[in-house]
Amino acid sequence: MMNTDYYELLQVERTADDKTIKSAYRRLAMECHPDRNPGCKDSEARFKAISEAYDCLKDPKKRAAYDRFGHAAFQNGGAGGFGGAQDFGSFSDIFENIFGEFMNGGQQQRGSARRGSDLRYDLEISLEDAYNGKPVDLKIDTTVGCEPCGGSGAKPGTSARTCTLCEGRGQVRARQGFFVVEQTCPSCHGLGEVIADPCPACRGEGRAEKRKSLQVNIPAGVDEGTRIRLSGEGEAGARGGPPGDLYIFIHLARHQIFQREGTTLFARCPVSITTAALGGCIEVPGLDRKKHSITIPAGIQSGKQIRQRGAGMPVLNGRGHGDMVIQVEVETPTRLSAKQKELLEEFRKTETGDECPASSGFFKKLKGMWDEWTDAA
Repeated sequence: MMNTDYYELLQVERTADDKTIKSAYRRLAMECHPDRNPGCKDSEARFKAISEAYDCLKDPKKRAAYDRFGHAAFQNGGAGGFGGAQDFGSFSDIFENIFGEFMNGGQQQRGSARRGSDLRYDLEISLEDAYNGKPVDLKIDTTVGCEPCGGSGAKPGTSARTCTLCEGRGQVRARQGFFVVEQTCPSCHGLGEVIADPCPACRGEGRAEKRKSLQVNIPAGVDEGTRIRLSGEGEAGARGGPPGDLYIFIHLARHQIFQREGTTLFARCPVSITTAALGGCIEVPGLDRKKHSITIPAGIQSGKQIRQRGAGMPVLNGRGHGDMVIQVEVETPTRLSAKQKELLEEFRKTETGDECPASSGFFKKLKGMWDEWTDAA
């Protein structure tokens, strides 16, 4: 097979990209590796040949030379020969070389210290504070680096030593048939180091519990469920590992006047029957601590909404404000003086039905329905 075309050996086109070539090599190497075909000289020879082909074609410079000159590029002192015996190693070695990137992609780097846990803090603020923003002082129960040992976990004056079980890799291997499985070292727990003489203050953890004071700036415009991330303010990592993060979740206390939907503020505003009938003007204080004049048009009905532009909540991390919406609720008087009752009686005597078209139309429909029932009977 020494003079067989490399592309034919790997069963790919000459225009194949690196990914296709690598995939073909993986498949063929699994099929004909000597560990899977013990005693088979043909498999051994084929494995050597496809390994030689892959070593050439995976290198851009060697592949360019091969595409131009063929096998002659690497003969008679050419650019790197492949002659002589080739040590292809065990099946576990080739398996790790081929699939190592895939298998170790999600694992923690060997010997690296573990990152600390993230923390969550639920903070309730008023709607006024959400409107204006404010600094808030917090007290967090967390873990911080141990001061006596400097976070190393070892007794002051001593240091950690390399784990003898995994030789500092943090992983140990176990063979299962043709496969080799890597597991976290049970001795050093993946750190690659063990502490013979732990720090008495932190018992070898490199961190200690502490109540920490923090100040966080709440930006204007935050809403229910807004999450604020404070990088590095979570729990300290074990044995000098990086700290986690602190996540602050915002909750809004119920307001006595306003309800919020996004950047819009809603308020129900009762108005007297005379104001609703004759029209008028009312003043509503906003969260911006200004009085907003709301014009009530004559003849307004309950449930109608009046929008005041720009008087709502500020846009979080942006510009401008939302609106304030006033929903009118016409209030029927319940405590009338004798004079007021007299005036209302006079008004009732002068009613023609045109003053309240909705109620007049409703009762006309009722009368018509009753007349139809009577005629049918």
